[in-house]
Amino acid sequence: MERSYIEKSYTAKENEAVGSVKIADDVVAMIAGLAAMEVEGVSAMAGNISKELMSKVGVRNLAKGVKVEILGKRVIVDMAIIVGYGFNIPAISQKVQLKVRTAIENMTGLHVTDVNLRVAGINNII
Repeated sequence: MERSYIEKSYTAKENEAVGSVKIADDVVAMIAGLAAMEVEGVSAMAGNISKELMSKVGVRNLAKGVKVEILGKRVIVDMAIIVGYGFNIPAISQKVQLKVRTAIENMTGLHVTDVNLRVAGINNII
């Protein structure tokens, strides 16, 4: 039996003479995750239990805790983060939202309409 895999992607540029450029949803999610981790005060990305177990056995997912929905040229990002103890959560959240929006728009040319952020925990390890 043959498996079929439908990859969710966005066609960024299509030129019949040269070819097309497609950006997978997972790539946009990775961009969002990496951008969030660059913000001081973000301790980690939060994911579900299966992703946590996979990371412990050596499989690292850069898009952990990030869900991306692309509708035309618009992007909606849902993500969960863990904040370091002592940091101002509203200030960190605002910085993450801005950093994620800027990174996705600069790297893909897509327009980010929403960056929905969930603070899933506090890391108290200093």
